[in-house]
Amino acid sequence: MQRTEIEAKMFPLPGSPPVRWRISDGLVPYEEALATMEAEVAAIADGRADELVWLLEHPPLYTAGTSADPADLKEPDRFPVHSTGRGGEYTYHGPGQRVGYVMLDLKRRRQDVRAYVAALEEVIIRTLEQMNVRGERREDRVGVWVRRPERPRLADGSMAEDKVAALGIRLRRWVSFHGFSLNVDPDLSHFGGIVPCGITAYGVTSLVDLGLPVMMPDVDIRLRSAFEEVFGPTVSETSLPLGEGRSAIAGA
Repeated sequence: MQRTEIEAKMFPLPGSPPVRWRISDGLVPYEEALATMEAEVAAIADGRADELVWLLEHPPLYTAGTSADPADLKEPDRFPVHSTGRGGEYTYHGPGQRVGYVMLDLKRRRQDVRAYVAALEEVIIRTLEQMNVRGERREDRVGVWVRRPERPRLADGSMAEDKVAALGIRLRRWVSFHGFSLNVDPDLSHFGGIVPCGITAYGVTSLVDLGLPVMMPDVDIRLRSAFEEVFGPTVSETSLPLGEGRSAIAGA
């Protein structure tokens, strides 16, 4: 069943400030990103900072969610492995993948975890739609998927599908953190060291693998537009007067 326009959206309460929009250049170490998220989430929950979306790239690494099966880590020495409090299983992060850490106060929106996950999926789906790619959600598989009719059908006769974006979230005091990863142009062979998200019947793809030679800044523009359609207004941190960003991170 398709969601209606209203169901897909999670706008904040009237009068809420816009979501801060941060983009980091270079590769951000995972430990640094996790510490930053922890500080920002605490500040947002305490009312000391506005909500935040943080776009970045990581150096090559694997993360293990709360449901990760050790048997799904096929090459434990290939890249660093980080245990994390997000939901889900093993996933890969690396250059060419746009990671979005989404820190929203669901008390200002809707205290509904499933609706929040669906709204994040909707952001990815709308982003892909702007590039003429049809992304789809699956009731039994979190993330965003694309059909691959050019590939052989699966053993059960169904059409081959690849995951183009993964999701994994955590909530603390109804403030979200972690978020999504959209494969723009990562080295897809790096996914071979794990069973991505514990799923063996389907593959992993990227925008470039799908024939879209897009640049990361172009993807970021589309992500922001889609996010605002689903979650409401944003404001670039760099556009705020000095000292008025209400950031929990000094110098941000």
